[in-house]
Amino acid sequence: MQDINNGIIKVVRSLAVKKYRDEERLFVAEGTKCVRDTWDYFNCKWLICTRAWHDRLANATMHDKIVLANNQQMSRMSQFSTPSDVIAVYEMPEKQIDEKEVRDGLSIVLDNIQDPGNLGTIIRLADWYGIKNIFASVGTVDVYNHKVVQATMGAISRVQVHYGDLVDLLDDYPELPVWGTFLDGENIYNTALENRGFVVFGNEGQGIGQKVAKKVSKRLLIPSWNSGDTSESLNVGVAAAVVVSEFRRGALKSK
Repeated sequence: MQDINNGIIKVVRSLAVKKYRDEERLFVAEGTKCVRDTWDYFNCKWLICTRAWHDRLANATMHDKIVLANNQQMSRMSQFSTPSDVIAVYEMPEKQIDEKEVRDGLSIVLDNIQDPGNLGTIIRLADWYGIKNIFASVGTVDVYNHKVVQATMGAISRVQVHYGDLVDLLDDYPELPVWGTFLDGENIYNTALENRGFVVFGNEGQGIGQKVAKKVSKRLLIPSWNSGDTSESLNVGVAAAVVVSEFRRGALKSK
């Protein structure tokens, strides 16, 4: 256990920016629940906390990682308007794609998702529905953005998010179906769904981009039940929940 110093404060503050997260290969989790949900899954560099938090909740096995800070120092490092009593600084894990897992199961594909809350929600629902892999375009918000980490409610520990060229990804698995949601798609409630392949969700405002849309082999529609004026579309996190739930319901019916 040690006391905080300006060097540590400077590093933690810099992790609010993706460039420095990538350079340091570090990210933060903030708040008691977020930290306790993740500290068993990532290598911890520092567990920064107030003395009061340490005396109530600290993990004894992490004694050598603990850095004590006062409330003012915690406020300087916090990425939230109301700072918490604990910040964990984790090493980014090395990620490997399990090709058998991808070929045998269902994966989510995200094309240019911008909102951290949406990405966090989708990671959380993937965890709930047993989806291990999310593939994201390079333009998608960073999974280690502090708002994403917070929104996953610990699911970031169990779901891998891989970034890369989505067209190349889909070309690597030509035998797998590629599903996507469109306004001209087939009613999802009348469609036979497989629990293998890729399910694509697009940008909040623009939807699925043209290059990725060309790779979609099965176009789906979530129909509106309102015959009059209605919302233009669903939030992408809500749409993902509806679609993935239907895939899993179809799996139960086929058993």
